[in-house]
Amino acid sequence: MAAPLADRLRPTTLDEIVGQHHLLDEGKPLRRIIESGQIPNMVFYGPSGVGKTTLASIIARYTNRSLFKLNGTTASTSDIRDVVGRLGTLEAPNGILLYLDEIQYFNKKQQQTLLEFIENGSITLIAATTENPYFYVYGAILSRSTVFEFKSVEKEDVLGAVHRAIRFLSEEQHREITAEDGAEEYIASSCGGDVRKAMNAAELCALSGSIAEDGSCRITLEAARELTQRSALRYDRAGDEHYDILSAFQKSMRGSDPDAAVHYLARLLEAGDLPSACRRLMVCASEDVGLAYPQILPIVKAAVDAALQVGLPEARIPLADAVVLVCLAPKSNSAYCAVDAALADLREGKTGPIPRQLQNKHYDGEDNPQKGQFYKYPHDFPDHWTPQQYLPDVLKDAVYYRSGDNKTERAFAGYWEKIKNKS
Repeated sequence: MAAPLADRLRPTTLDEIVGQHHLLDEGKPLRRIIESGQIPNMVFYGPSGVGKTTLASIIARYTNRSLFKLNGTTASTSDIRDVVGRLGTLEAPNGILLYLDEIQYFNKKQQQTLLEFIENGSITLIAATTENPYFYVYGAILSRSTVFEFKSVEKEDVLGAVHRAIRFLSEEQHREITAEDGAEEYIASSCGGDVRKAMNAAELCALSGSIAEDGSCRITLEAARELTQRSALRYDRAGDEHYDILSAFQKSMRGSDPDAAVHYLARLLEAGDLPSACRRLMVCASEDVGLAYPQILPIVKAAVDAALQVGLPEARIPLADAVVLVCLAPKSNSAYCAVDAALADLREGKTGPIPRQLQNKHYDGEDNPQKGQFYKYPHDFPDHWTPQQYLPDVLKDAVYYRSGDNKTERAFAGYWEKIKNKS
């Protein structure tokens, strides 16, 4: 069985790598390091299909070192020792470059085993991960490595790779392969910046292409749409992309941008992550709209209930209503700030006894020299309010809530200012 096209057509020089201009263009730091031949231990961080493995292979070729590849999902400590055991043999006469993919799956003990060998220079390590290395890679390894972030490849660069893939397939199959207008562009834009995925999609499209009488093959736009559907979606419910989308979703609602918010809602729903969309929507309604539009929470909750009841795909309709409403509603985080300020005081030890008049006590012991609860029932007074201390003594002058500048809170503030000024 033939290897996937992305492997058959893997770049062999720095100039053939698609994208990563910030790292590999002439004069960029990583390119200068590679060309120097003095390769440090490195961590490649970024999404899949953007050139991390390919670059490791090219570095090994540049430095004339033997490349050994391990994957954190399957490798063990003994695999690492086996690689190191090849030092000085005919398999590794000029040293070893160990490429460890998915290092985040190595536990701390396994990563400490690596440390032993990169510390004494036995091997040069290139570790790759799709997760934030500062969360998943052992600190001692990070301190001895340089982290380089790889980015999703831009559509224009992916399009060049798709062109190259189709030319290569034409030569490999000894027949003309062409693409209908828009087909290559669709493949390039529908693979989420993943070059490997784009090239393999191009191969699938060629295999299913329309064959003419002369044996030539035509890739249709319809085939491109069918074979690349949903492939633009980068999403891992336990990974960075999950939290990035959720963050962008809430920040777009907070920033009152309905177009962006609906876009990120669509990405969540397309991935089938209805619960996360619902949770973040309700949080935003409370945190970012809050008292500027107090009715919004029951409205959003009703939309969420409806969405969960009908399920996907219909759930998108009530959720879109709620998301746009949150975007267009006036904003206030006054209550959110108030409770966080109160929590900050608690964490600093500012609590104190609850004032006597607020305690749930109706009987005084003999040891209490001042008997009586002294609670003033507000409804017994004009306007249902009377001055009374509610906070503990140590916090009696604390101010946590500050009225927002929206119409609703200004009306509340004016109402209470008028009443309290009477006393």
